[in-house]
This record gives sequence, structure tokens and C-alpha cells, in this order.
Amino acid sequence: MQRYPRNMTGYGATPPKANWPGGAKLAISLVLNYEEGGENCILHGDAASEAFLSDIPGAAPWPGQRHWNMESIYDYGARAGFWRLHRLLTGRNLPVTIFGVAIALARSPEQLSAMQSAGWEIASHGLKWVEHRDMPEDEERAAIAEAIRLHAEVTGEAPRGWYTGRCSANTVRLVAETGGFDWISDTYDDDLPHWMEFGDRDQLILPYTLEANDMRFATAPGWVTGRDFEDYLTDAFDTLYAEGQAGAPKILSIGLHCRLVGRPGKIAGLMRFLDHAMAHDGVWFATRGQIADHWAAHHPHKRVARPHQMDRATFVAKFGGIYEHSPWVAEAAHALELGPAHDSAAGLAHAMARAFRSGSAEARMQVLRAHPDLAGKLASAKRLTPESTAEQSSAGLDALTDAERASFQRLNTDYVAKHGFPFIIAVRDNTKDSILAAFQTRIANDTATECATACAQVERIGALRLAELLP
Repeated sequence: MQRYPRNMTGYGATPPKANWPGGAKLAISLVLNYEEGGENCILHGDAASEAFLSDIPGAAPWPGQRHWNMESIYDYGARAGFWRLHRLLTGRNLPVTIFGVAIALARSPEQLSAMQSAGWEIASHGLKWVEHRDMPEDEERAAIAEAIRLHAEVTGEAPRGWYTGRCSANTVRLVAETGGFDWISDTYDDDLPHWMEFGDRDQLILPYTLEANDMRFATAPGWVTGRDFEDYLTDAFDTLYAEGQAGAPKILSIGLHCRLVGRPGKIAGLMRFLDHAMAHDGVWFATRGQIADHWAAHHPHKRVARPHQMDRATFVAKFGGIYEHSPWVAEAAHALELGPAHDSAAGLAHAMARAFRSGSAEARMQVLRAHPDLAGKLASAKRLTPESTAEQSSAGLDALTDAERASFQRLNTDYVAKHGFPFIIAVRDNTKDSILAAFQTRIANDTATECATACAQVERIGALRLAELLP
């Protein structure tokens, strides 16, 4: 059984209404990453120096050596950049979420005290600011546990939010399995929060950003001047604000780093952007914890049976009748590479249509022949499937006059005699009159054309039936 775990559907074309407090058109989450003192450094027991997110062009790790220049850039973030950002953000009374590396917080008591005095939310940014992609699962689990322990020791309370950043494929699951986090931000997959299921744990995911982020000052392509950063943030704000005015409020997450935007030539762009954003009504500046609390209260998770997670027997029992008396279509669909994209009516209809189209010509013909005549003898004898009964009733085919019934029965007889299978049409898309008109037109088609038309109608009927069962 092939299953594809990635969810590339999300909320699709109809995202939920965020209902931000006060009817806000946009939520803004300001995130300050505090990593200084937690980066790769042989003083920290690492094998090499840091090489990520600095102003050193083409930086590379120095194995077994201290990189004095790199260390001094991180030191600037703690010594000067943090305080410049602290003055800016507290001066405007803006809520902030800290992504705090545990050992960095432990090495910065004055900065930590300032964060707490300002009432900023302090989330965990992991134990160390290092790469986790090759870290064995047990080692990463232990690092997560130690990050939580040390965070509680240095801040006075366990973190309620988490963002690793340089994570592994296991990170989100391992963090969720601790059961202790209101939100996790190690995804970049949406403009709104969403839920993920890990065993019995329903975990709220609050997506973060790598583009509305000052890290682009240290990556290519990226920002050169503070105005570059300002322009991008302003464009993002204006687009999302307009979407909120149109009734679809989102979140704008903004990522900041003390050693990057904390430089004077860069922070000026952030200042001008904040002037722009704060001049608008209906903007909710919030911590990530406040956003998560709101989402959990207004959009709690609801577990449902998901087709891609069903075993074969359950799947066929549920969907085996979608294609009339032809459970083989459901069996073949279940064997495809299903995933979250197939948990909706449209997604599963696509999978079942693929399965139907992949069947032999004879198998597809048997599906056509399994369909009942419209307003025929089976209907009169009350021997239709429940699905067919409801469909024919929806178009009034169970309440025909004697003349109408005779007309349908004559057309049924002539159609089957010519083409070898019953006339098939998605009744729910039609009225009694349009069905009769299509009947009279299509009976004149050649059989190859009519077979193709009938197969397309079978697929449409399947899609409509699934829409009765799935979102």
C-alpha cells in the first residue's frame, strides 16, 4: 500500500475565517531569534565554527578552530543589536515572540531579564543553534528534552512554543510527542495555523517564514539595504491586508535576528515598515502564543476518518459502491499512492477515476452495464441501490406521468439495442427535461463516442456521490 505523507492541499480554495480579535484584517507576528552564544563553536563542544547567517561572504566552517571574526559578529548581536531592537520594539509597545536557543539564553542573563521585563513570549529555539538533519532520532529526542529542561531552568517556566529552524525530518514529530507545546513553527507551508496528528496528539502548527525574514541579508538572493527589507515587508503587508479586507485575514510572520537587522543600516528599514503597518486600522500585533490560543479556541481540531489512512477492507466497504456494483474500482484506487490530497471528495474522485480508466475495456464496460435504466423496471420494482434511488428521485424520475414513463422506456430499449449498455447521465446535474433531451440526442451517436461519454458520466456520478460523503 503506497502512501504519500506530504499535505499539499491544506485549506485549498476555502480557508477558514480567522476571526481575529476585533475583526482585525491581519495578524502580525514579530519574531526575534536569539541565537548568540548557541551557535557552532569549539568553545561549545562543536567540531567546527559557525558558517550560517552572518555578514562574512562565503563563510565556511573552520574544523577544530575558533573563528574569531564569526564569533565577534554573533557577539555584536548580543552586545548591541539586541538592545537596539529592544529599544525599538518596547518603545512602540509591540508584542514579541523570542525564539530562544536554550544555551544562548543561559549565557545572556541581562538580555533574558530584559525580555521578561518587556513581557515578551519566550519560545524554545532548541538546545543549540546547529544543524539537525543528520542527527540520530534518539540523540535529537534527548536534545529536545534537554532544551526544555534548560529553558525552564533559566527562564523559570517550560516553553509553550517551539521552533528548531535547522530541523530534521523527525523534529516536528518528536517535539509534538512531548505533549507540552501549544504550537510548533517548523513549517513554512501556509499563511494560517493548521493541525497535524501524531498518534493521539493533535498538534497546532503555526507556520513561520524564511522570506519575510532578515536572514535574507546573509543569503543570496537577498537584501542589501534596509530599504530592500522594508519594501518586501511593505509589499507583503499590503497584499495580506487587502486579502483581509476582502474577508480572508491571514498572518504575516516577520523573522528578525539581533546580529542582522540589529545593525543600524538595516534596522532603519524595519522602523519605516512598522510606521507603515501601525498607521493602518485593523492590524493585530500578537505573540505566537496569542495567535495559537485564538486558533485553538475558534478552530479546534476535529478528527475524522481519512480515506488515505483506511485499511483496504474499510476503504472498500466505505467506497465500494461509488461506482455502481463495481467494488474493483475502489480496490484499485486503494492500491494507488494515496495521501492527504485524497481525503477530500475531489481528491478521492480523482483517484477513483484513475483506477477506473486503468481498468480493461471489458471491466469498464461491465461498470456501464451495471448501471440501471433511467425510470426503468428496477426503479419500478424498488430494486435500485440507495444511491441510484436518491439520484433518480432528485430529478423527479420517480414521479413521471404514464406518457413520460413510456417515452423513457422506449428510449431505454432503443439505446441498449444500439449501444449494448444503458443510457448513463449524472442525474444530479440535470432536470427531467434536460435528461430527456440528452437521451434523444445521444442515442444517435456512434457507439465509440457514446461509450466515452458514458464513461465520463460514470466518473461524474462517482464524484457527486463522494461529495455526499466527504468535504
